[in-house]
Amino acid sequence: MSLLALIAVFLIEQLQPLDYRRIVAEPLGAWADFIESRFNAGAYRHGVLAWCVAVLLPVLLTAGVFSLLYALNPLLALVFNVGILYLTMGFRQFSHHYTEIQIALRLGDLERAGSLLGAWQGCSTSGLNSEEVARLSIEAALGAAHRHVFAVLLWFVILPGPCGAVLYRLAAIIRERWQGGNVAEQHEFSLFSRQVFGIIDWFPLRATASAFAVVGDFEDAVYCWRTQPAQWPDRDLGIVLASGAGALGVLLSRPMVDGAEFSDHAELGIGEPADADCMQRAVGLVWRATVLWALLLFLLGLASLAG
Repeated sequence: MSLLALIAVFLIEQLQPLDYRRIVAEPLGAWADFIESRFNAGAYRHGVLAWCVAVLLPVLLTAGVFSLLYALNPLLALVFNVGILYLTMGFRQFSHHYTEIQIALRLGDLERAGSLLGAWQGCSTSGLNSEEVARLSIEAALGAAHRHVFAVLLWFVILPGPCGAVLYRLAAIIRERWQGGNVAEQHEFSLFSRQVFGIIDWFPLRATASAFAVVGDFEDAVYCWRTQPAQWPDRDLGIVLASGAGALGVLLSRPMVDGAEFSDHAELGIGEPADADCMQRAVGLVWRATVLWALLLFLLGLASLAG
């Protein structure tokens, strides 16, 4: 059922791209803000209770609906799986931004490429050259592939029905929304959401990095994975970026987004500087990793049938 749902979502997404920001991100962000406004009294225990209401309650509701539909007809449960997976994962959340930037760079329109990148990442890109735009785009795409495709897919497989996909998407949005604002005031309340998301994302990060290594330059990917993430501000996401950069044979030493500004940080990857051709290779890397995951799902399905 998982493989059928995944194939269906990929096909639907190509025919009818989802407006992720309007349909998913904004409503879930409003839900996170609502829960915070009702529970945030500044203490750690309030954050724990709020997270359970904001995340576990919808997950349990999803599990109940899936169980009911499965009891009525497994086909209804499959349709429900497809619908939830369509809302919680997908390439189109980031691929159209990436493709437009790549086309602009190939046409030599640096100003348009920079403006597209700025609109995508929500920051100023003035003064960036073509190499920096390409590097930022590759890093954003690799991170988005993990957050919107591989991590969601892994949790979709681990938990019954679409519960895992809902868990990951809600946990990611809750962590992002609750750690904003005044850091000192938010620290205790948002601490649990950050801790639990770190647990939820621990295995998916390494699974994504492993997939990039297998379908790319394995030796360089493993070398970068082992030696470079600790130098990156977000060490967890640095695992995916380092492995992806090593698998591509590209150097992602670049200005890193820090709030609304760009500041210099450590290098990731090894090899040639990023350009439009490297951007195309990154697309191939992500698709090969997706095929690898689909193949693993197929083999798991065969093993389940054989068992």
